Amino acid sequence: MHSSEIAKTRFEATKFREGYAMADVDALMEKARTTLQNWEAGRAGELTAKAVVDARISSTKFREGYVQDQVDDFLDLLAATLNSYETGQRP
Repeated sequence: MHSSEIAKTRFEATKFREGYAMADVDALMEKARTTLQNWEAGRAGELTAKAVVDARISSTKFREGYVQDQVDDFLDLLAATLNSYETGQRP
């Protein structure tokens, strides 16, 4: 995953079933983009793979939120990418 991919990532919205709070996800996405930009420039990033795995995102119900499965899949890929950087590998 490259930092430029994060800006292109879009999640479907859900309103009538449980989703993730959009503001929480958007904030995490911005932190992820900045972190990957740092790693790509040869500097350690602020966000760690463990922090992504441990992240708790608020849930929504009967108001708009992001589809949880899509966000979870993205976060799995992000954590794997960060883990690669943290262990000295290129993703």
